[in-house]
Amino acid sequence: MHHWLLFKKYTSIKLLVYIHFMNFLSVYTKDEKILWIKKGKVPLYQGTDGKKILYISSVALQISAADNSKVMPIVSGIAAHLSTTCGEIFNVKIVPPALIHIELTDPTLAAWLDNLTGGVASLEKMGDWGLGRGEEFLNSCLLPPASWERENKNQLLFDIQYTHARCCSLIQLADREGLIKLKKSISDDESFIPAQPIPWLDCEQKLRFHQPDEVRLIHQLVKMVDDLVFPDSSSSVYWETAAVKLSKAFDSFWCNCRIWGEVKTNSPELAQARLGLLIATQLVLRSVLETKLGVFAPLEL
Repeated sequence: MHHWLLFKKYTSIKLLVYIHFMNFLSVYTKDEKILWIKKGKVPLYQGTDGKKILYISSVALQISAADNSKVMPIVSGIAAHLSTTCGEIFNVKIVPPALIHIELTDPTLAAWLDNLTGGVASLEKMGDWGLGRGEEFLNSCLLPPASWERENKNQLLFDIQYTHARCCSLIQLADREGLIKLKKSISDDESFIPAQPIPWLDCEQKLRFHQPDEVRLIHQLVKMVDDLVFPDSSSSVYWETAAVKLSKAFDSFWCNCRIWGEVKTNSPELAQARLGLLIATQLVLRSVLETKLGVFAPLEL
């Protein structure tokens, strides 16, 4: 299967991983613990490793909580299933005591970024893919922290809008200078969609991103899209806080990862890949501003 096909439906990486877990767990239909997990309570969270996109699950520990002898057979079975069916998508590893680490391969991440920036899926409609949770559940995640005062919230919103507008300006500048070519919008939709494939991968099929700030920005983009599409049912998403984290990750990326100057001249593919991250950041921030925070996503300030 071509990697880009994976995300035609599952825009969230977490949702894609979850689906593969559920495919394995579906064989256990008589175990009450399994049935409980099948209702949408598989423990799955993004790891904090700064060098890779990683998901961690302790599902085997929950299933076998009453019988330790079942732990390793279950965790080994899940790992074997994922390795067999998704070996090109994930790298799967068992970590003591019985955790499953699922690391995304570079081609998988490139396919996800390509889908996100290529306009294949509409972020405004992401909430409809929450495995039956629907808009009612997503709306319940929009509770702002009661401790925030109105003026602080307004400042946060302005900071997020400013980051969005700066992304828009830089993308349009790159288009004018011919560093990247955009599809011209034929409607009122102001999405910036690349007209040509973005060179995410080098000739060895490895991502071009090696700087810590590049990886940190990708982490925040993955986390934000996961929250938009497939939020954790056990916690609320504070969208102002999440968007501020993404904005700060972008600020660090922009300060330390050059696009113009020497990079544009000597490494145009890297410059274009970094511009792809700008497009992804703009798209995600726009979706959060308009659909979660209910404010305008400005093209300029």
